[in-house]
Amino acid sequence: MAARAIWKGVIKIAEIVCPVSMYTAASQSERIALHMVNRSSGHRLKRVYVDDKTNKPVDFEDQVKGYETSEGHYVVLEPEDIAAAVPESDKALTVDRFITCNKIEPTYFDKPYYLLPSAEIGNETFVLIREALRNQQAAAIAHAVLFRRLRPVLIRAHHKGLIATTLNFDYEVRSASEAFSDIKKRKIEPEMLELAKHILKTKAGKFDPSKFDDRYEAALADLVQAKISGKKIVPLRPPKLTKSSDLLEALRMSAGAIEESPKRRSTPARKTSAKARPAKKAAASKRAAPARRKAS
Repeated sequence: MAARAIWKGVIKIAEIVCPVSMYTAASQSERIALHMVNRSSGHRLKRVYVDDKTNKPVDFEDQVKGYETSEGHYVVLEPEDIAAAVPESDKALTVDRFITCNKIEPTYFDKPYYLLPSAEIGNETFVLIREALRNQQAAAIAHAVLFRRLRPVLIRAHHKGLIATTLNFDYEVRSASEAFSDIKKRKIEPEMLELAKHILKTKAGKFDPSKFDDRYEAALADLVQAKISGKKIVPLRPPKLTKSSDLLEALRMSAGAIEESPKRRSTPARKTSAKARPAKKAAASKRAAPARRKAS
């Protein structure tokens, strides 16, 4: 793999140890980067930390982290204090248990990373782990010290390798019941539900990330290009929201539009008969004649 490994260690399952390298699976480096600049001079700005009370800049060597014990009062944590609190890394993804893939709660997913064998000696072990997970449709729950913290990690078979996804801790995930508590119960009419099911069935497709359209990035690129070219920027109008009173009609119209669209695409072009072709040519010639006379 061309990219640089961000972590090297081993997968440890009981007495089975396999050397692996971890690589970033998703990156935001291709996104358009915007910087803060001075509107008057056009110069780029830099961040300066200032004292909250004196409003004076603070030198780098005097900048430390602190925990607020009460309003305006902090316990200062020196860099060596924080370094001492970082768990010692044994460079191992130690597997605790296995779970079935369809039992994974997606709200706990954090970031994905590719795992590859890092030494020739571990290739057979790596393939064995991959195929065992794939055949059992299972995932391994492991833990490892990654990026200065002990993190839970989910390991699954993925194409020719493995994918390791760091997981959020339980305290980091908001309760779904609390998040959705304000949503009121509504009784949906049978016709509405049938139309909605019809639309879903008609628009069914396969998961294809290449079809995803990052409209924000495209709009941002167009905006930058318009600014460079001095063109006028026309803001987009947001779509109108569907009111409850209009929902049934909107469903009917949506279902009708979806059904008509494939028919239009599949309708073959009408063949022109041999007799009709000369007549059309003659008509076209008559229409073009005045234009040619004007041009001459």
